[in-house]
Amino acid sequence: MEERFQTFTVLISKFSRSIRKIKTEEMAKFDLKSQHVSCLYYLYKMGALTAKELGDVCEEDKANLSRAIEYLETNGYITCESKTQKRYKSPLKLTEKGEAIGKQITARVDHILEEASAGMTEESRAVLYRSLSLISSNLQKICDQYEE
Repeated sequence: MEERFQTFTVLISKFSRSIRKIKTEEMAKFDLKSQHVSCLYYLYKMGALTAKELGDVCEEDKANLSRAIEYLETNGYITCESKTQKRYKSPLKLTEKGEAIGKQITARVDHILEEASAGMTEESRAVLYRSLSLISSNLQKICDQYEE
């Protein structure tokens, strides 16, 4: 059991560190930070989203997401479609500049995912993602118990 715990926690930590490093290195090419990856990626893939919707798909901390949105808007990557609604409910959309970067980021993400899963069949990949989703859901249930 101890080996299972160690293998699981070490692998998850390694995944997390590798993903952070890849995001940091890839975003440096665009003079952006790692927290901007998900915003640009999902806005490119899904189109206009409110900050709440973006937060839901990114699973990003609200404060971090807010800072990322502010930076991306200030620097011309995204725009807020409505100036009258509350900011959190206003759709955010990529500008031309954001669209160009979003396209490049999406291509890099797709390439990195292919490299990361080299040697896996579609079937084994599907099993892996189902398993990770189940573990994530189970861990969230355990965390929810702490809040009760």
